[in-house]
Amino acid sequence: MVIIKKREKNLLLLIVTLFWFAQYVYIPYQTPYLATINVSASFIGIIIGSYGISQLALRLPVGIIADLRPNHRLFISLGTLCAGVASLFRLLFQNGIGFLLGNIFSGFASATWISFMVYYLSLHDNHMQNAATSKIIMTNNIGMLVGFITSSLLYNQIGMANICLLSVLSGFSGFVISLNLKKTKTKIRITVNAKELLAVGKQPKLILFSFLALIQQGIQMSTTMSFTNQLIKEQGATDFQVGLSSIIYMFSAVIFSRISSTLSLNLQRRKWLTFMSFGFLALYCLIVPLANALPIFYLLQTIPGVGTGILFSLLTSEAMEGIELHKKSSAMGFFQAIYAVGMTLFPVLVGAINNAINLKFAYWVLASFSLVGGIIALIYYNFSQKLKS
Repeated sequence: MVIIKKREKNLLLLIVTLFWFAQYVYIPYQTPYLATINVSASFIGIIIGSYGISQLALRLPVGIIADLRPNHRLFISLGTLCAGVASLFRLLFQNGIGFLLGNIFSGFASATWISFMVYYLSLHDNHMQNAATSKIIMTNNIGMLVGFITSSLLYNQIGMANICLLSVLSGFSGFVISLNLKKTKTKIRITVNAKELLAVGKQPKLILFSFLALIQQGIQMSTTMSFTNQLIKEQGATDFQVGLSSIIYMFSAVIFSRISSTLSLNLQRRKWLTFMSFGFLALYCLIVPLANALPIFYLLQTIPGVGTGILFSLLTSEAMEGIELHKKSSAMGFFQAIYAVGMTLFPVLVGAINNAINLKFAYWVLASFSLVGGIIALIYYNFSQKLKS
């Protein structure tokens, strides 16, 4: 049994790596590429935000279905297949519309991330859930990091079309490998209906940490994954230098994910890690639009790595704490649907503010959101400490 579980863990982590490679290999050059082919900043914001729209629509239904009819292997296979199909659109229609359709399908793919996480967590004992969460998020980041390194090294040589082809091949490879996973079956004989599963979204702690993840993921998608690359390009950076910026960010995320997986976190540590991580993100948003040299950008790119590597792992673990096993997928679906709102609205907001005023002011608006997130987290943990004392 132990050997089977280890095989499943390793197989799933390989699929996770291929899946996120397919989803993000083109990301460092998406915004600069679209700007080069004369797509407007507001439409670029819509393209980036469309990735979150399909997630917002599908993640909660996927979570409920996964609890009612537990078959996570099916959703994992569908997700990897959609990741490959998404880049087929980018490959066949090399314009704004092609990327819009591609991002919508990438969102469909990411909606199945619920099943990746719940399946992986089900292979670990309860006391290992925080470490397991950090490990699968670290593998997620490794897939992105390998994608960023690949596109940075090859973009100038092979161009966006072939970068998208690599994404197609990776997604389809993940799909083929996923067929070797064991079909998951529920171990709990509890009769539950959709209404009861929907009610999981009323839990205050889940709502709170979903909202905090909305802020963190919205800032990440609006800055590091998109408009920061445009700022770097405006400094006269080469394509490789733009890619290197993304590599530094993702390498930082992998390192901090690894650190997070080894931490033993009591309430006090969780409080300060959450508050300080939001504070660092706010600092990042304040300083990045003022940077005027590549080394400064590179140094700053380590900051959102803390947000991805430590903060997001922590917010996920906190949101899932205390959720009954037979409602886990629904809760994860709710959590991911809520933060998908940030991934959708924040890039659109940044694009609109950039068109109306400038990118600097847009980043400062994001900084204010991050500060609000840190203050809310601080209030919550202080209140929790008072209840326990």
